[in-house]
This record gives sequence, C-alpha cells and structure tokens, in this order.
Amino acid sequence: MGPYSVDPPQLGCLALPPDSGAAGEPVILEADIYYPQGEGPFPVLLMRQPYGRAIASTVVYAHPRWYASQGYIVVIQDVRGRGTSTGEFDLFRHEAGDGYATVLWAANLPGSNGRVGMYGFSYQGMTQLYAASQRPAPLKTLIPAMVGYDLYQDWAYENGALLLQLGLAWALQLAAETARRRQDRTAYQRLYQAAHHLPLDGPNPACPALLRELAPESFFHDWLRHPQDDAYWQSLRPDLSQVDLPMLHMGGWADPYLRGDLRLYHQMQRQSSQPQHLWIGPWGHLPWSRRVGLLDFGPAADSPVDRLQLQWFDHFLKGQSTDLTTAPSVHLFEMGSHQWQAFNHWPSTTPECLYLRSTGLAAIHPQDGQLTPTLPERQGQDTWVHDPWRPVPSLGGHSAIPAGYFERSALDGRSDVLTYTTSPLVTPLQVVGSAHLSLYCQADSISFDLSAILSEVYPEGRVINLTQGYKTLGGGSPGELLLLALDLHPTSFLIPRGHSLRLSLAAACFPAYAVNSGTGQPPGTTETIDHRIITLAVWHGGAYRSSLELPRR
Repeated sequence: MGPYSVDPPQLGCLALPPDSGAAGEPVILEADIYYPQGEGPFPVLLMRQPYGRAIASTVVYAHPRWYASQGYIVVIQDVRGRGTSTGEFDLFRHEAGDGYATVLWAANLPGSNGRVGMYGFSYQGMTQLYAASQRPAPLKTLIPAMVGYDLYQDWAYENGALLLQLGLAWALQLAAETARRRQDRTAYQRLYQAAHHLPLDGPNPACPALLRELAPESFFHDWLRHPQDDAYWQSLRPDLSQVDLPMLHMGGWADPYLRGDLRLYHQMQRQSSQPQHLWIGPWGHLPWSRRVGLLDFGPAADSPVDRLQLQWFDHFLKGQSTDLTTAPSVHLFEMGSHQWQAFNHWPSTTPECLYLRSTGLAAIHPQDGQLTPTLPERQGQDTWVHDPWRPVPSLGGHSAIPAGYFERSALDGRSDVLTYTTSPLVTPLQVVGSAHLSLYCQADSISFDLSAILSEVYPEGRVINLTQGYKTLGGGSPGELLLLALDLHPTSFLIPRGHSLRLSLAAACFPAYAVNSGTGQPPGTTETIDHRIITLAVWHGGAYRSSLELPRR
C-alpha cells in the first residue's frame, strides 16, 4: 500500500540515567517522529545523528517524510549532548548504550510493529554499528554508509598519517555546535569562521591555538595525543564479532571512509549468515550526484540510495517479496565507462605488474619517468627535495576538501613530484580494487611521508587523478634504504586505448595530510619552524624491483 499521508512530526523523548556528576538529572534524548496516516502497525526506521535532527541527513537522503509516506514510522534522534538532547557529548563514547536503549524505545512506540531498521551515513552510520554491537532484539537490519569502522585506521589516520583537513574541519564544526548550545555567540562565530577558512598558518597547523582556546574538550586533542593505534582507539571500536544482521553497505570511491566500508563488508561476509550487499558509487562524502569534482559521470551516477533502501527495508522489515535474494549482491560504479557493474561477490582480479624506470630526471621532465611491463636491467635512481615551506598541495582524491577528480598536470610539473607514465594504451585498462605499490626509497631523515597518486593522462595532455595512497614512515636511520609497501585507496576505472596511466610520487599532500616534520615527532607536537628539508630518493631497475601492481579485471 501507499504512499501514505504523513502527520507533522511529533516530539519523542527518551530518559536515560544521568551523566556522572550531573546532580541526578536524567539524560533526555529528543527525537522527531514521523507517522504515516493509516492502519498500522508499521516498522520503525531509526537515525541517530549529532548535527541537529531537523537536517536528518537530507544532504544525501530523501526527507524522513518520504520514508514515512512509504509506510514507516521514522525516528530522527539527536545523540547525547547534541541538538536539543541533554547530557555531555563525548565522541562515540555513549553511542553503544544509548543506541541500544533507543532501539528498544523505538520498537515500543505507539503504532510500531516492534521491528526496527537503522540507516544513515558517516557518524550516523557509526551509531548503527554501536547499537548493533549490543544486539537489541528488535533491530533487524542496518544500512551503514561511509563508515570509518576502525576509527584509527579508517577515520583519523591513514597508514600512520593524520588526516588533517578532514579531522580539523570536523572538530571545528562540532566545537561550534557546542558553543551554540552554550549560547556563546563570540566563540561560535570564531569557530564558524575557522571551520570555513582553516587556521593552517599558525606555529603548528595540526594544533591551532583557536581550538585549544575555545574547545579544550574537543576530541581532536585526543586524536593528536594518540598518533599510534593504542588502547584509546581500541576502546572506541564497536565489537561486531557476535552480530548477525542483514546489511546494505554503501560507499564512494572518493570518500575518505571507504576503507572502513570494505573492512566492515568483508568481515560481515565472513561471519554472517544474513545477506550482505554492497554498492560503491563514484561519490565523495557528499553529495552523491553525477558530478564529482571536475568530472560528470552521467545520469547513472545519480544516487539510487533512497529506492535501494526502501526495497531493502520492505524486504527485511515488512517481509515483502523482492528480488534481493536473486539479484547480484555487489554493485560497483566503473569510472570511465560510467556504468554500474554487477557481481555476485567482490570481483576477482589478475595482478599486472608495471615497473618504474627513468634516466634520473623523473622529477624534472614528465616524459622521463616510465611505467613498463618489464623490469629494467639497469639500476636507476630519482632524487628530489621536499621543502616544508612549499609542500606539495592536495587536490581532490578521497582525503581533501573538496574531494573528487581534478586536472593535476600543474602539480605533476613541480620538481618535487616524480612522475612515471605508461606508453599510450593499445588495449583498454580495466582495474577494480586496490593497486599495490612496492618502492625502494630512502631519505636523509628519520621520518618522511610518501604520497602516491594514480591518474589518467589524456592524449591532449590533461591529467585527471583516479586514486591515491599515503603513508608515514619512521623508525629507521637517515639514509637507510627501505622497501615500502603501500595499498592505494580502492577504486574501479576503465582507461581507453590511446590514454596513459601515470604514477605521481611526492613527500607531502597538504593540507589533506599533516606535513611530516622529518624529526620523528607526531604532528601535534612539532612547530613549523622545526620542520626539516628532506632529500629523498627512489631506486628502480636491476635489484630494485620498484613496481606498481594493478588488480586487472
């Protein structure tokens, strides 16, 4: 049946035991509840989020009224200490217990049939995982989208490198919300301005004085204090080892948390008896539309998520007959063909190895560095200098703001960027998954970063990034030759005949990632005046099998 008429939202309140030190006052979690008109009972769709429940993640989803009109009670709740919910906000710390209590409360709302499904992306996706970790009986299915499942590896840091631009911008946004709740207008306006123009020109860009002054309670200070995967991060990980629920996983090739999406998907594939479906579009974190950065991927890239979610919930919450049990479970958008590719499981691939070679001028002449299918017999070396005064800037990809795909030939023309390019392809190149980089490299410092970017080179010279990887290396001795292994961000692309593939290497990608000081100290502790110039070298050919391994379809 449906569509249903929808009543204006009602205010729902869930009372929880008080925070410690809260003088006995209960914590009140407030929610908007959207009811369809008509005979129930109805299943419940729940979203828990920290940005003010009126937004309801409409940056990527249809409004809750649309879902209610399809025959669902829709609950949009402010998490503890956000919006109009009381209590103290402590990033992710209360979401397991609060989520469990909320699911039980939602299942017993008037008109509910007792079956609850959750949806939402980013923080809202993580609240699903925390609630599911407590295994509330009424929770029947999840649709987690763009989740940094492992908060250290998938959200705050990438291969030991701090995701500075994303983390700092988010910290300033949440700090501004705290100031708004306190009605501190001066602090709010200063934080608002800083969030829209990041304060990266202070003594320590990773630890701006403004955030220390106005938000001493911010989670970002903890992130800086814990640059390694220690007990702090382990205490925040949702434990899904005993969870067995059907899940529809959603991600984007240009989203920073795709590693978490795939980590979660593959774990649930291994342990769950319930269906696990996966959709990955070409999108960044938001919006989910056909245009991502410079590129227009056509109408097929417009978000299908609302109709997919409705079909999923109809199947698992209403028991309606759908084709989910017979349809392919994996759908990946292939950039280049601009079409969805369907599979019954994560696609198998054949590795193809391309080796680095040059005459030593890969940092100076774009034509000098090459990617070749045969290992060069002659040993070679490319040397370049990283100057922290002018670090290589970030441009698009999954970790920068804005994310996506851009023309980067000017960056490849810098003398602190090495480029290695294939000959024009004689057959199309179809890749899906994570490319793997093996690199013999050395630096005259005890710590350095490596940025690796794959791009498509067009016949007329245009260069568009496809995917990237980033890693912090440390613990060695200056000048020590290291064999670096780096898996690039997952992707799916098709490069046509006549175009080329390029690998670009640099020692920075700022401000997407904090600049490595070269001192071995984490970014939160080193001022820019102490940053060191770093001379680096890549060895290739002969005994040095520096290579790029592509997962080809």
